Amino acid sequence: MSDTSDGTKDTAGRDGRTGPGAGDGRGPTPRERRIAAWRRAPRVLARLGFVAPLKERLALLEAAGGVYDLDEMSDIYGDGVVEALEQRVAGLLGTEAAAFFPTGTMAQQVALRCWAGRTGDPAVALHALSHPEVHERNAFSQVSGLRPVRITSEPRLPTAAEVRDFEEPFGTLMLELPLRDAGFLLPTWEELTEVVEAARERDAVVHFDGARLWECTEHFGRPLDEIAGLADSVYVSFYKSLNAYGGAALAGPATLVEEARAWRHRYGGNVFQQFPTALSALVGLDRELPRLPEYVTHARVVASALREGLAAAGLPWSRVHPGVPHTHDFQVWLPYDAEVVVEAAIRSAEETGTVLFANHWHQKGPGLACTEVYVRAEALEWTAEDVRKAAAQFAERLTRETAR
Repeated sequence: MSDTSDGTKDTAGRDGRTGPGAGDGRGPTPRERRIAAWRRAPRVLARLGFVAPLKERLALLEAAGGVYDLDEMSDIYGDGVVEALEQRVAGLLGTEAAAFFPTGTMAQQVALRCWAGRTGDPAVALHALSHPEVHERNAFSQVSGLRPVRITSEPRLPTAAEVRDFEEPFGTLMLELPLRDAGFLLPTWEELTEVVEAARERDAVVHFDGARLWECTEHFGRPLDEIAGLADSVYVSFYKSLNAYGGAALAGPATLVEEARAWRHRYGGNVFQQFPTALSALVGLDRELPRLPEYVTHARVVASALREGLAAAGLPWSRVHPGVPHTHDFQVWLPYDAEVVVEAAIRSAEETGTVLFANHWHQKGPGLACTEVYVRAEALEWTAEDVRKAAAQFAERLTRETAR
């Protein structure tokens, strides 16, 4: 199973091609059909850049002249536009410095390795559902000499009591905000501050896995710099919320970031030129970052209407999780085998031109399927009634599929 670029786990069509026969030589795979229907559909809740044709992705740089002086010399090993991006991120997060990394996996390993050297303890306390534990092939232990210890496996963020009373020592507490695999969940502001205080009582440093930290301000009711200010270091992604080509940043004290730059070089992350990615990130900060609170607010409308539409359509059971989304992404659970729901979602998109469920459905247990719903700019055109109608159309198709 692979953690594919559109946030799914799939065993076929992993090259992302959508043409007939691009998967196993016997015609398009379900993933290829799903992405093709998503691209063609007039109505979607989100058009994510990384499944768009190359010509559309390249068009993102048409706005680059508005975010950086294109008469400047290109970057070489992290200067120029990359340095400008780092300064922008540090300013937004209220930290002394920030360093650009090609991937978040590398950024976090470097950050936690640096903290382990400073605390003298390689143990990193984290959630069992955190990204490094689920999606990174044990990189902490296999590559960086770190020892992950699981604070909890409950589908929520760790509590202050769990951190304070954990039975073994650790040098760093890593918190994923939001916790994606549990449903893009966030604690309350009070809970978060209590967890951080509990870690401090144990003389541990706190690192935020903030791949999606950009979209947390609405839930917490706090600006980015105040949220980031709770931690000793923060990692942020440029493509998950901001639609950039890729890349990440590690932000924190200047001395930590300077050390991280040395380890970035050792890990092979000091890339010769990265101006396309850096420019796309600057475009994302200008275009998408100011709109994220609006997306989060509308996600709550979409989630409520979706729950109402599925219930009114007579499905035996369905769940929108969390009931009130914490970010602009959330989960939907249905009591069917995933392969049945996948086919219903694809056929519904192909027949109606409306895509309610664009992402892969995961088998979570016998007769139980789950997917992630993303709400972006395109969803702002949907009213609650539009969502309820689309839910009814999908439920009708699902009923027909299960009757076969």
